[in-house]
Amino acid sequence: MSQPDPEIEPADLEERIYQGLRRACDGDLRRMAKLLASKPYKQLLGQTEFEVRDLAHDLGARALQTALDERKKGATKGPA
Repeated sequence: MSQPDPEIEPADLEERIYQGLRRACDGDLRRMAKLLASKPYKQLLGQTEFEVRDLAHDLGARALQTALDERKKGATKGPA
């Protein structure tokens, strides 16, 4: 695994990761909201709870991938 580029400012990297997460996770968040809105109060726990956990797990995996991708992008900026 390569090390992050030391020239990348943490605040810049944070912003790039945040913006990437917003793009990457918007659809997942919409699916989660749709699922929760479609269930009656009495059905929010049980099977729905597991479905929400699955979506949250996908969000976490997407977050890690986005962070890795943004670090790679930062490492390639500048003259070669």
